[in-house]
Order: sequence, then C-alpha cells, then structure tokens
Amino acid sequence: MLTARKRTRRTVAVLAAVLAGALVMAGCGGGGDEAGDGRTLKLWHYEAPNSAMGIAWKQAIEEFKKSHPGVTVKVEEKGFEQVQKTASMVLNSGDAPDLMEYNKGNATAGLLSRQGLLTDLTPEVTKRGWDKPLSDGVRTTSRYDAQGVMGSGNWYGIPNYAEYTMVYYNKALFERYRVKVPATFDEFTAALKAFRAKGVTPLASAGAEYPAHQYLYQLALSKADRSWVDAYERYQSEPDFHDAAWTYGATTFADWVKKGYIAKSSSGAKAEDAGASFIAGKYPMFFSGSWWFGRFRSEMKDQWGTFRWPGSRLTLGSGGNLWVVPKGAKNKELAYDFIDITMKKGIQNTLGNHGGVPVAADASAITDPKSKTLIQDFTAYSEGDGLAFYPDWPVPGFYDTLVSETQKLISGSAEPDAYLDALEKAYDAGAPKG
Repeated sequence: MLTARKRTRRTVAVLAAVLAGALVMAGCGGGGDEAGDGRTLKLWHYEAPNSAMGIAWKQAIEEFKKSHPGVTVKVEEKGFEQVQKTASMVLNSGDAPDLMEYNKGNATAGLLSRQGLLTDLTPEVTKRGWDKPLSDGVRTTSRYDAQGVMGSGNWYGIPNYAEYTMVYYNKALFERYRVKVPATFDEFTAALKAFRAKGVTPLASAGAEYPAHQYLYQLALSKADRSWVDAYERYQSEPDFHDAAWTYGATTFADWVKKGYIAKSSSGAKAEDAGASFIAGKYPMFFSGSWWFGRFRSEMKDQWGTFRWPGSRLTLGSGGNLWVVPKGAKNKELAYDFIDITMKKGIQNTLGNHGGVPVAADASAITDPKSKTLIQDFTAYSEGDGLAFYPDWPVPGFYDTLVSETQKLISGSAEPDAYLDALEKAYDAGAPKG
C-alpha cells in the first residue's frame, strides 16, 4: 500500500519566460471542426521569438498556413507565470485556447489532467505516431494516471523538444589560467582547486533561485541510481533524506562553499545574475540547463564549450514543456495538425540548429558543431535512462524550501544534517494525508 509520500503531488517552480509577441497570421480556405468554426487556431505559448522554440514554431505556423488555407492562427500574448496561475480558471471557462504550451509535472499538466481540463491525446498519439521518437525518459512527463501522477496512464501532452543540464565553461579563462578541461570527476575537482588557488571563484551560482540547489541535486545524483530517483520523484518507495546520496550532495556542496569554489555572496543572486556573470567572463564554469545554450551562443560567440557532469550517469533533465489541448478547445483537429507539424523533421531540424534539443531531428541536418554536441550528449543521457527530472518537483512549495534552505548552506547558518532535516520535513508535510 502506498504511503502518503508516494501519493503526493509534485509542483514545478521555474523562471518566468517571455511569450513571443502576439502573432496573427492569416491564410485562406480550411475544413471545419464540429466544436468550432474550423477557421481559427487559438494558440498560447511563452517562448521568446529568438529562442530555438520560438524560431521553430514560427516556421511551423508558416507551414500550417500552407497546409490549412483559410485558417487564421492567433497566438495570444501570455507570460509563463500568468499561465501557471490562471490555467485552471481559464480552461474552466469558454476562453480556453485550442492549443497551449504548458509545463510538465504532477502539479501542472498532471493536476489539469486530474481535474478533467485536458484532452486525452492517446488516440491521436496512436494514430499519428507521436510516441515513436520519444525515449522513455521523455515520455514520462507526457503521461498521467488517474491521480495526475506522471509516468503512466493516458497521454495528456506532447513535447517536441527536451532539456537537460551540463557544465558550461569559458575557453579563454581555461587557457589563461592553464587549467585542463576535465573529463573525470577527479579532474573536475582539480580544476576547481586550480582556479581557486589563482584567486578565481570557479563556479557561477545563484542561491535566490534554482542554480544553487541544482548543483546540490547533481552531486546527490552522482551517487544515486534510478530507484533513488523513482523514490524521490515518483513515490515508488520512501526516500531517505539522510542516505549516502543526499548526505554526499549536502556535505560536498557546503564544503565547496567553504573552499571558495562557490561564492558566499551568491546566496542572494538570481539565475540571471549567474548567467550574465558567466557571459561577462567572471566565472570559468556554470552548471545549468540547455535553456541557456542559445543565449550563450549568441552573446559569447566561440569562447565557450560544454561537457557532461563528470562521473555521473544521471543528470537533471526531462522532456520539454508540453503541447496540451484543453478539454474545452473548439478546434481540436487543427490543434492536432499543428502538433503534428512541430514533430516533423523540418521543424525539428530548425529547432536543433538554433540551440534547442529536438526529439525527432535528422542528425545529419544539424550543422552547428556545438548543437551537435548538445544533442549527442542529450541522446546519451536519454538512451542511458539518465534523465532525473528536477529537485523541486515532488511536493507543493518545495521549490521555495530548496531555495531558502540552500541559502542557509551557502551562508553557513545551517549544517548539512539540519538542511536535510528541513527537506524531509517539507517533503512529508507536502504529501496529502490519508
């Protein structure tokens, strides 16, 4: 019988993204939907127009217009947090879009599916083969059971991209200080020591948002396995917050702060501060997600590279945000057709060549060397069952707990045991009782 921990819902807290400016693209002709006029596709997404997804989806809209003459595509301007806070209310009204990008996880897409607000896409998945290019790790956040728990049940969302974390490094700083780019964890810690010995803080971080606790979670993952992840993220057994993996993550992170590998002043920094400081050349390395890739390529030119976290089979990552079709959508067939276009090779190749992680691209069509490495590394994680989701997912409010408690580790106002006690208390409190 499942404990309360295993049945708990997960929440996802992420940074707000900016929606591409309102696009209204009209064509000519079009078939109809029984529920709507068949002449308008109302689409919500919150990707910046210069992001890989924004660029790829703009191309998808153009292709959709050609194949659906007479259909108008209306992309409404919404912010990420606005969608997060109002989705249930809007989808319960007559103003639901036909298709929208929505975050994955139990407390987001899972919650909406449990509330009956999303269309079960399983028949379309079977009909159109959307599942075929998706690895098991990417599929996990697309399917939800009757309780809204990810990993099994019906398909309520389709990701057409993926995401994961890696170490970004500044080539110029490695060359200037004559530090070897690490290939093993011992070499990684040697690089941290070498930079610090020369007065350089090696790791960009941010305690006021996600980067700091993602360092700690990655350290724990390096000592964990899939069953550990399933216990913590999917409630398949009870996690032990004082086991070897969690203890290693907390103690090593605290030790790195004491040694100056992570600045104590980063306690109040936000993710943007960390990324901008890395771009400016203040820090040699920054561990974070593929969502930074396009920006670094644009703003740092060729002065950077990436490598996988050494010595770990697991890393933070999952399928990307989902295309979901609201239960009250008026033109569902148009929504299905648009999803189908975003899964085609042409769109996938565009996404891959602009710094995204496509799920169904033609490898030979990806010409940018860094993008090739990005996709190859993701494929290695995905095929090796190495995607371990994100640390803030398990219970409501856990993101805030991770932020505040990790700040205490950085400032030295809490020891690792107290930190882990606090995580365990919040995890247990967030689980529904009974």
